Amino acid sequence: MGEIVLAAKITHVPSIWLSIQPGKYHGIRRPAEMALAEIGRRARELGADTFLVADTHWMNTIGFHLNGKDRHRASYASHELPHFIHDLAYDYPGDPHLAELAREEIAAGGQKALVHTYKDLGLEYATLVPMYFMNGDSAIRVLPIGCNVYSSIDENRRIGEALRRAAERSERKVAFLASGSLSHAFPPNEVAESLLNEVSSAFNRKTDMAVLDLWTEGRIAEFLEMLPDYNERCTGEGAMADTAMLFGILGWKDYSGRGEQLCPYFGSSGTGQIVVDFPVPSTVA
Repeated sequence: MGEIVLAAKITHVPSIWLSIQPGKYHGIRRPAEMALAEIGRRARELGADTFLVADTHWMNTIGFHLNGKDRHRASYASHELPHFIHDLAYDYPGDPHLAELAREEIAAGGQKALVHTYKDLGLEYATLVPMYFMNGDSAIRVLPIGCNVYSSIDENRRIGEALRRAAERSERKVAFLASGSLSHAFPPNEVAESLLNEVSSAFNRKTDMAVLDLWTEGRIAEFLEMLPDYNERCTGEGAMADTAMLFGILGWKDYSGRGEQLCPYFGSSGTGQIVVDFPVPSTVA
């Protein structure tokens, strides 16, 4: 019988990729680099054999989609920010088995899901940037699930519950990654470059900090009450689908764990970023 062994909210911003390149931006995201690597270390320590990634840059508009290829192998350039990320070669094993179980469980919950193996369906940087730091030897399978930008918080709660059931039906030890920002309001283009290390508004920063307090203090039910408004008012990335899936996996309002913040909160091109590890229910004291 399989299980979820790790569940984390993670950053994937392309400035992390800049941070490991030579030049004036080298090292600017070192704490985030170290936090992502630590999540990878913990996943391996817990015996994870699949990273299941809710990828907010794989944005879907109808239904829920899983990339169930047996192998993810290509070279990536960001269409959004090609000067930040380009020529990123990758080669990871996929997880068709878990993808099909997830599809079945999502369908059993009354929602529509599809598994795809198209040759030209590659990975997005919300998966690729974390995997660079977590899965450098390509030893762990990678299964991305897209985020529907028109989905509701409640829909994504049910997707998370379905993903947990799928993991339990499998023989996998699954590390779930909610790969997306906190607040996600980009600044106007004319000033965007000046906000490389900033959050776009004081309101968003204060709201993000309040959310982190709720997470680290274990006040999850309070957070979930505000999540729909948080998503709307702070311009949630990918409808904050990744976050709703995360807490769906963890048990929603019954979850009693406390998040462990692994790096300082930081702004990146107007958005709020963090890495937080949430102990799965079986390990909550």
